[in-house]
Amino acid sequence: MAEMHRFFYPGSMSAGSVVTLESDTAKHIWQVLRMEEGDKLTLTNGKGTVAEGTIQLAERHKCNVLISDTTFEQRLGGNLHLCVAFTKNNGRNEWLLEKATELGAASITPLITARYNKTHIRHDRWEKILQSAILQSRQAYLPELNQITKLADALSMYESVPQRFVAHCIDTPDKCNLYDLLKPRMDAVILIGPEGDFTRDEVDLCISQGYLAASLGRQRLRTETAAITAAAYFNILP
Repeated sequence: MAEMHRFFYPGSMSAGSVVTLESDTAKHIWQVLRMEEGDKLTLTNGKGTVAEGTIQLAERHKCNVLISDTTFEQRLGGNLHLCVAFTKNNGRNEWLLEKATELGAASITPLITARYNKTHIRHDRWEKILQSAILQSRQAYLPELNQITKLADALSMYESVPQRFVAHCIDTPDKCNLYDLLKPRMDAVILIGPEGDFTRDEVDLCISQGYLAASLGRQRLRTETAAITAAAYFNILP
C-alpha cells in the first residue's frame, strides 16, 4: 500500500477535531495532487506529532481535514546543532538548509565571523524550505532556525551541550577527524566557518570554551559541503 501524502500543519491536532490547512497547502492538494473529499492524508506539526486524517473539504485556497488519530514520535539519538557562517550565495545557503534538515539537524544557526560574507536572511522562505524537507524525508521534527548570531554568542548558546566541535582547516596538532570524535546518542554542536575559514583567534576562542578541533577530511570543502559532511557523520552514528 502506497504511503499517504504528508503535509505540514503547525497547530494543535487531536482525534475528532477538524483543522484548516494553510492556503498554499490547500492549493497544492487541490490543484497539483488533485485530492478530494474522502481522501486520506497525514499531517505533522514539526514537534513530534503525526496525525492521520480525511479531507472533508478541498478547494483551491481551503482544505479542511478531520483528524482520526494522532501519534507522538520520539526523537531518536542525540540532537545535532549546526552553526554555520553562511555564504553570500542564497542558492547554496538554501541547499544547505534543505540537506541539513533531511539529515536530521535539530537546529541551524547562521554565524557572524571575522570573514563573514553578508548574507540576506529570508527567514520566511527558509522556514518553508525546512518544512518541505521534513515532509520529503518523512520526519516529525522541524529544525529550529535561529537568527543570525555572532560567534561568541553562539558559544554561549550551546555551552551546556556535551559534545562541542569547531571544524577548521588550520594545520594544528590537536585536530582529529570529526567522525572519530563523535559519540553516539549524545547531543552535539558543530561550528562550520565561512569561505576563507575561521581565523586562528576564533579557533583559539572556541577551544578555550571547551570545543574540540575537528577535521572533515583531506580535501578543502565549501562551507555548505562541510556542513552537510558534518551532518552526515552525525546521522550515521548508531
